[in-house]
Amino acid sequence: MPFHARKKVMFVHDIIRFEKVSFRYPDEEKWILSDFSFSVRGGERVVITGPSGCGKTTLLFLCNRLYPDNCDGILTGTINLFGRDHTKFIPGEINHRVATVFQDPDSQFCMQTVEEELAFTLENLHVPRDEMDKKICKVLALTDLSDFRHAVIQQLSGGQKQRIATACALIMEPQVLLLDEPISHLDPYTAKKYVEWLDQLQKKQGMTVIAIEHRLDLWGDFFDRSIPLVPIDNAVPLIKRKSTKQTETSLVVNKIIAKPFLKETTFTLNRGEITVLAGPNGSGKTTLLRALCQLIPSKGTVQPEFLGYVPQSPEFLFLTKNVRDEVAYGGGSDVNEIMTRLKLLPITDAHPFAVSHGQKRRVAIAAMLCDGREVILMDEPTSGQDAAALFELFQLIDERAREGTTFLIVTHDMEFTHCIADSVLLLKDGYLTGKFEADVVWDNEQLLHDHHLLSPKGVLRHEKCFA
Repeated sequence: MPFHARKKVMFVHDIIRFEKVSFRYPDEEKWILSDFSFSVRGGERVVITGPSGCGKTTLLFLCNRLYPDNCDGILTGTINLFGRDHTKFIPGEINHRVATVFQDPDSQFCMQTVEEELAFTLENLHVPRDEMDKKICKVLALTDLSDFRHAVIQQLSGGQKQRIATACALIMEPQVLLLDEPISHLDPYTAKKYVEWLDQLQKKQGMTVIAIEHRLDLWGDFFDRSIPLVPIDNAVPLIKRKSTKQTETSLVVNKIIAKPFLKETTFTLNRGEITVLAGPNGSGKTTLLRALCQLIPSKGTVQPEFLGYVPQSPEFLFLTKNVRDEVAYGGGSDVNEIMTRLKLLPITDAHPFAVSHGQKRRVAIAAMLCDGREVILMDEPTSGQDAAALFELFQLIDERAREGTTFLIVTHDMEFTHCIADSVLLLKDGYLTGKFEADVVWDNEQLLHDHHLLSPKGVLRHEKCFA
């Protein structure tokens, strides 16, 4: 993708330079990065691309010295940060200048409330107490999070947590902002606004932005250039599937309520039906899935009671010490086929906690597909997936639906939704707006606006969903 529409700025000298850098863990023979060289100048906006598991997150962790300072990795080559050898920085020094927003925002929170988390960041920077309130108010206003100042972080949605993690990074007033798929948990409207907001912020402060991203459609011309780590395999474009739902009812949800947020919700899904659950960040999508699986206190009835569930943080499911055992844990007979199709064979002996974010999701999905549940719930399964993995996931869901499995999928990916969904459930402020045939949603501008959705490109041009 060319990045040329934005007016170029005059970049200063290199602030990050890698020369023939290789990195691996001591108990693994394969190098995650091998003889990799690149440089970034001050004020640049750079996106790192490549297939899931190719080392993109590792590259960011080398830029902020999380690696090798906090792991036993083997590093060769030369890394210069701000004109100095990376080994010359004292512990914690580089983190005053390089801020990071991780793939999983939960992994970087230490405190209970948003205000406490921001104050904790400032305390680590030795900001005087009498200056903290002003800085906290400023960054909350900047990120449109003022209403969440006293909110309990773990009670917020994944998208809201992502914005809070970004606010915690920005309150440091960094020279470099590292972003690991920052819009993956944001609804389409909020993601678009996030990019617009980041664009204006970068112009004002002149900071360098380095981001990892699989899908660039919502970023427009934000980036100056792309750095591919490894070429992504050419994936067959997704084509809108034909409905496979049957007349037999498969899932009955009757008056489910989960206080204090999820209001009374009733709906049914047919056997073989693929339904996407959509709506703004914080509308109650994850809460509904958890209530259906009886993972949180709730009232109402659900039939059947035992549902397959792939959570937003898939590591919460992991019980074994390697990927193969994890996928086979439920006793499925098609482990090899599913692992092959979801591109998990190269990491078959790896610990599930040690693989990339996208790979963790595919491990959890593979395990659930092998488990043979009649109804499967998935929370953001497309996050962190490159085009090839997304295609195989699409195919597997379609095939299982044809065999009679019913799917309820939370996703903010409207291109994927357009291609795969028979129907769409819309949530807003804890209320179920209704269940709609998928094509009806794309034709209703008011529904799209009210639920922070954007019409898929495929609807506009009536052809392939991914080019």
